[in-house]
Amino acid sequence: MTRPRIRVAAYVIRHRSGPELLVFDHVGMPQAGTQVPAGGVHAEEEPEQAVLREVVEETGLRTISVVERLVVDDKPHPDTGRPRRTTYFHLHAPATTADAWNHAVCGDGDDTGLTFACRFLPLPLTRPLADDQDAWLGRIAPQWATTPDDQR
Repeated sequence: MTRPRIRVAAYVIRHRSGPELLVFDHVGMPQAGTQVPAGGVHAEEEPEQAVLREVVEETGLRTISVVERLVVDDKPHPDTGRPRRTTYFHLHAPATTADAWNHAVCGDGDDTGLTFACRFLPLPLTRPLADDQDAWLGRIAPQWATTPDDQR
């Protein structure tokens, strides 16, 4: 049996006139879809550290804090079918965070060197995120749910 890849995903929420979720799109790769920051956990790294690192690497945003761990989701990779275990976190970003920016991905992952167009979307979302990444938003606030728990 293949061990799952251990990952984290970040629901970074900013509150202005209402709640907003940090998302990004790959510049030049629209087929990748709109996503939240996510990625692998390094050996000897705690998930809380990994989720903060992934947000910095993929968005450049450093003024964030972990609010809570939401759920652990065991779901295979949509393209390869390889097992993955993703821990979703709720994070907070200050209201003064910019509305939108481009960020060149740093770090040592597969996305290094890509440019991500980051922005905040109002909640609840009007469209699903890539790879069903929005599936657990209802754990933060029930009105943000995009898929009922019993349909996952």
